[in-house]
Amino acid sequence: MTSNTPQPDPSDRTTTEGRNALVVGATGIGGSALVDLLTQQGWPVTALSRRPGAEREGVRPLSADLRSAEDLARVLADERPTHVFFTAWSRQATEEENIAVNGGMVRDLLAALSHAPLEHVALVTGLKHYLGPFEAYGQGNMPDTPFHEEEARLDAPNFYYAQEDELFAAAERDDFTWSVHRSHTVIGHAVGNAMNMGLTLAVYASICRELGTPFVFPGSLTQWNGLTDMTDATVLAEQMLWASTSPAGRNEPFNVVNGDVFRWRWMWTRLAEYFGVEPVGPVAEPNPLEQQMVDAQDVWQRIVEKNGLVESDLGRIASWWHTDADLGREIEVVTDISKSRLAGFTVHHRTVDSFTALFDRYRADRLIPGA
Repeated sequence: MTSNTPQPDPSDRTTTEGRNALVVGATGIGGSALVDLLTQQGWPVTALSRRPGAEREGVRPLSADLRSAEDLARVLADERPTHVFFTAWSRQATEEENIAVNGGMVRDLLAALSHAPLEHVALVTGLKHYLGPFEAYGQGNMPDTPFHEEEARLDAPNFYYAQEDELFAAAERDDFTWSVHRSHTVIGHAVGNAMNMGLTLAVYASICRELGTPFVFPGSLTQWNGLTDMTDATVLAEQMLWASTSPAGRNEPFNVVNGDVFRWRWMWTRLAEYFGVEPVGPVAEPNPLEQQMVDAQDVWQRIVEKNGLVESDLGRIASWWHTDADLGREIEVVTDISKSRLAGFTVHHRTVDSFTALFDRYRADRLIPGA
């Protein structure tokens, strides 16, 4: 029996010889997971962020303002990475500003590296490629689910499109290959991130336990009952590394999720069991956490003091607005990953295991209270 599935080329095994990585947004969810993976595999890593992260062996920190072309040119003047992993973004008030700032960051960073021997640049975007920007989220003529990479762009301004166009232009100018990684609700280990459902739900459950209140699903009936999927940051990191070192990953966009699908009405019970709280389903209309938690800082401070936690600023660990946006959707959001599977990327996680492993790590790092 023959197979149409491309088989890995044994001669293309990942090697670090002559390679060095620049991770942009290295302290964020995706960037942190990439730094972990690359160092585990022996890559020399330069970790670029606005503020340097904790010191670690095998990682050279670098600080720059990604929104300043001058600062990037100064900081990167002597850098010579072969592989760039771009995982950063900066939230702005309007999509017009998102396009100017986030498209500009990709443009200016790659311009500042035009002297470097770049082989590949991997860019993280997301499913707003198919759903539209926050200003018009889920509106207009969206493609049917599951979303496929070959769908045409929506007829609406979108900073993901601007980032892609800057990547494509630089690749043509400087002769490197590229990949785009469209993730869905990334959960991972990071603090101070604008989009972190994993830590947000862990904090919400911890507050519910402290107050003795039920763990109420804050989102819509559509999300509670419908199928969905998510992306573990470690899976995203694995796919980015695979695409940057495999011929099958060159010059292609890929959806990236864990590989399973679930319903929140099933997942919510499992999360509640982990934290020892009572799971309760949604009411008729979403009840956003951003409104519920507006006065929760005092409760969190009490939890921090009682349990010896390391982060007392609730705003740095809970991104209520982003979790509300995901859980409050009135549309189905699920992704097709056949393209990467057939190209040879086969990493698979169960999302419930991703959540519990992440919660274990948060507890070990004293970001949330123990059992």
